[in-house]
This record gives sequence, structure tokens and C-alpha cells, in this order.
Amino acid sequence: MKHIYEQKLVGLWLDKPAVEKIHQGGCCCGSIRYQVTGEPVIVAHCHCQDCQRISGAGHTTGAMFNIADVEISGEPGEYVLEANNGNQVTKGFCRNCGSPIFGRNSGSVEHITLSLGTFDDSSYFDPEVVIFSRNKKHWDITDDSLPGFDTQPDWKPDNKP
Repeated sequence: MKHIYEQKLVGLWLDKPAVEKIHQGGCCCGSIRYQVTGEPVIVAHCHCQDCQRISGAGHTTGAMFNIADVEISGEPGEYVLEANNGNQVTKGFCRNCGSPIFGRNSGSVEHITLSLGTFDDSSYFDPEVVIFSRNKKHWDITDDSLPGFDTQPDWKPDNKP
């Protein structure tokens, strides 16, 4: 993760500099803050049992970014679990208020998934896919037009569905 203190210029178009989008967010109590530059690799709903338990709801929704584009301030706690496919999944949370901040997966170490509800303005993002749809609860209403996978799909962010 790198430190990002201001908007970065990423190129010129019609003699005007293009500004890369910066998103900010954090936990409920303010102990953890983050900033991410650029567009997400993918935005997904996850209905796996671990995400249901961690969220206390029917699913989590996260935006995956390149880890090099994310700066996190504060001292998040971490909980590590083993996924069904053997990958190590690390869930980051605020030690003070418990807000779920991020997830990392040993199968994709160059990426981090930020919990969508922790962004200061999450209206910028749209879910693109549903994973672990086999675990979806009848009371958890989501957009049925999104592509879905019964389990974790066998894809890498550079060849997303």
C-alpha cells in the first residue's frame, strides 16, 4: 500500500489533464481511514457463510482494487480464516468499533477488497457479480440480473467475467 496525498494526473486529453478518481472511507468511529486511487477491478456481492457471519447479514459487498493504490491509516485488527479452496482470507476490521474494512486473499495478493458500506460515498459503485449464490438467503434481496456463481469462480481480476 502506498501513501496518496493528492489527486494524481494520469494523462492529457484535448490538452486538459485527466484526474484519476480518489475514493475515501473509514470505520464508524473514525479510527480507521483509507484512500484509494482509481477504478475498482470489480465490485461483487459475496454470499459465502463467512461473509454472512462477518457482516451479520445475507452478504457483503466489496470493491476490489490494486493494493498499491490503497492507503490505510490507523491500526486495523485482522482475522485470518481458511477458505474452502485452501486460500488464506484476511479480514480487516476496526479494533474499536468493529466495522469491517477490507478483505485480502492469498490467491490474489496484489489486490484488496474494501467493504462498500465503509466508503464516504459508495453511490459511485455498482455491483457487477454475485459469488457464492448457492448460499443466498430468500430474505436477502439483490439484483437477479447480475451474473452469479454458485461458489468462488476460477478467475483472476485480469480476466474477470
